[in-house]
Amino acid sequence: MKAVCWHGANDVRVETVPDPKILNPRDAIIKITSTAICGSDLHIYGGYIPTMQKGDIIGHEFMGEVVDVGRGVHNLKIGDRVVVPSTIGCGYCNYCQRDMWSLCDNSNPKGWMEEKLYGNITSAIYGYSHLLGGYAGAQAEYVRVPFADVGVVKVPPELPDEMLLFISDAIPTGYMGAEFCDIQPGDTVAVWGCGAVGQFAMISAYMMGAERVIAIDRFPERLEMARKFAKAETINYEDVDAGEALKEMTGGRGPDACIDAVGLEAHGVGLEDFYDQTKQKLRLETDRPHVLRQMMVAARKGGTLSIMGVYGGFVDKMPFGAAINKALTFRMGQMHGQKYMHLLLNMILDGKLDPSFVVTHKLPLEQAPYGYEIFQQKKDNCIKVVLKP
Repeated sequence: MKAVCWHGANDVRVETVPDPKILNPRDAIIKITSTAICGSDLHIYGGYIPTMQKGDIIGHEFMGEVVDVGRGVHNLKIGDRVVVPSTIGCGYCNYCQRDMWSLCDNSNPKGWMEEKLYGNITSAIYGYSHLLGGYAGAQAEYVRVPFADVGVVKVPPELPDEMLLFISDAIPTGYMGAEFCDIQPGDTVAVWGCGAVGQFAMISAYMMGAERVIAIDRFPERLEMARKFAKAETINYEDVDAGEALKEMTGGRGPDACIDAVGLEAHGVGLEDFYDQTKQKLRLETDRPHVLRQMMVAARKGGTLSIMGVYGGFVDKMPFGAAINKALTFRMGQMHGQKYMHLLLNMILDGKLDPSFVVTHKLPLEQAPYGYEIFQQKKDNCIKVVLKP
């Protein structure tokens, strides 16, 4: 089959690799009909995620058709159209039973690496390094889905892929980010990052009762999307100081909740951005925490920080005094997709949500290297790329 393989920083190639096979009775093989390049895939593309190996197949946001099932899978049959969550959960451990699927005890066969770095193990993620399981990703013609008897969601045939694909990852990530905010009527929620996850976090915040949503980014096309589809007020942080603008917009109080939909490659301005860029290039810090710093200072006293952007290692110069003295609450994590997918599917089927607006580019799988380039470099107003095998 054809698959997108990682060969180093800014180097992905479409290569011919062996077809996946059933390895476990609870496996299924999915023929991919659509797969997306996620913003967190850019961290892999840029070379910031450790334990990647040359030739690894990447990608974790996908849907398709069941073409084979193991003897232990009784809820799926050949021909079913399905969406698969990006995090892999066994369904039976304590964490999966508590709907904390991204903390699964059993899906990461290489958890010993995580245990050394993080003190414990988390779930595996498709195509996202050997630290997170080493599973082949889904930017390919076919993919093996372990634990296919739990989590995989069957979807109806009448809706286009672009309306359903993002319940695999981007929508539940944004929804969980908003849920973490414990939004009360009248709240103001600020969202850093107007990519797909940020857009869905804004929409979800309004669903949960926010009175105002404020979006922070630097790309005009993303800010325009936030205004048009998420009904957000916007701040371009290259034009004004985002922290000062948030103070002014909230009467000096600050947002009730702040959502990080950016992650470890956050951009800033001035000396702070130069400091982070330099330290990351010299491997003196692994992640650029500009958004985290800004949220800690900008949030109101007693506010909540919801962190859904991916961070992998260590950050520097954090204003932790602000966090403790302002009594801030931090909530964060990889998304528990299986918890939310049926809820979000029903919203789409009921006409309450149409996520297809985030798709700006649809490309054949063979053009994946071009898709990664324009997504990373923000060329051609690229916000979300869908690949079609």
